[in-house]
Amino acid sequence: MTTTTLHFTRPPTPHPETELWQVADVEALFALPFMELVFRAAEVHRQFFDPNKVQLSTLLSIKTGGCSEDCGYCPQSVHHDTAVADEPMLSCDEVVAKARQAKAAGAGRFCMGAAWRGPKDADLERTLAMIADVKALGLETCATFGLLADGQAERLKAAGLDYYNHNLDTAPDKYGDIISTRAYEDRLDTLGKVRAAGLNVCCGGIVGLDETRPDRAALICQLANLDPQPESVPINNLVKVDGTPLSDAEEIDWTEFVRAVAVARLTMPKSYIRLSAGRRAMPEAMQALCFLAGANSVFYGDKLLTTGNPDVTADRALMAKLDLQPL
Repeated sequence: MTTTTLHFTRPPTPHPETELWQVADVEALFALPFMELVFRAAEVHRQFFDPNKVQLSTLLSIKTGGCSEDCGYCPQSVHHDTAVADEPMLSCDEVVAKARQAKAAGAGRFCMGAAWRGPKDADLERTLAMIADVKALGLETCATFGLLADGQAERLKAAGLDYYNHNLDTAPDKYGDIISTRAYEDRLDTLGKVRAAGLNVCCGGIVGLDETRPDRAALICQLANLDPQPESVPINNLVKVDGTPLSDAEEIDWTEFVRAVAVARLTMPKSYIRLSAGRRAMPEAMQALCFLAGANSVFYGDKLLTTGNPDVTADRALMAKLDLQPL
């Protein structure tokens, strides 16, 4: 009987002198045969995580609509004609009640988002009590409030914030096609303030913005070269909303999204890779492949800011089928 031995080349790693990823090496990962890419990512995932455990986060919009930014994918922008209204900020009691519900449903982290370019000090002051009260429930806390001014990250940290989310969204060269009201460097500046304050970083991006595969590789290269790498990396699949400039963006093939998850795992082996926006449209088999390729975190609950998400019952059923347990 003849046996066949499969030989796999060693995957690309950061440049040995600079310890930085090169875009060409990340592109080479994307170009691997699909099954081999998923296999390699699964191997790396098992070196650092229990493959049967998934971190569950719930996201709540505490201030919806009326944002002055013009992000081409976002229905909360005042620049776009969408059905999302400019609403007042939720009260602390309302936020804490939602956090209690999330914890009872099994979430371990509670994320609060606000549609601001960046918080004014008076806005930030109102969020500090929310953070402290959610933290007191025994939940990890996360916030995404936009660009931070000097000293604001430290105030969030002192209130009990664990993570700050600020996504890079896309590749540096693609960024200007998506957003004009803030620069890429503005995002990097806020990430620097978050790190300097001692907060964990949640930073990822979006696929499906009419970008190319090289654009996706450049985004992941930017994320992987953050020092240190983000503790959480959300990979979002664009949810197209009527009235936004990207409502007619071309759909990417589902295998390309799985590739993005796998490459994120290979380049950021110790980070939590989160399936984020767009998961409600993903078939169960696609989500299972994403978990195999290294995803180990999801947003848990029926809504993400203003867009839909699989409900808790559906997620519990899927996790049971895949023998996945919450962290």
